[in-house]
Amino acid sequence: MPYDLPLPRQLEKLWKIRIWDRELRYEEPHVTIFRKSVHWRWGLRRGEFLDPRPDPRRVPGKILDLIHGNHGELCRQWNSLYPTNPVAREVDDQ
Repeated sequence: MPYDLPLPRQLEKLWKIRIWDRELRYEEPHVTIFRKSVHWRWGLRRGEFLDPRPDPRRVPGKILDLIHGNHGELCRQWNSLYPTNPVAREVDDQ
């Protein structure tokens, strides 16, 4: 089942922030930001948009603030859905 980040009422009518439950297993960890039929991918590792189109400047700062403010929870949700492709990869010191 996909994970939808709860949004404030004034934003939830037009926007959605989701982690899909059927991503490709090698795809970079990300959330998908929706506004009606337009969507953007925001990388959880990179902390930036993964695609140049549609224009990322169309996403309001309030949406990005929610992603930044909930980054830990979004990473936990991604890791739960995709344990073989976690957001943070552990480094082997040996």
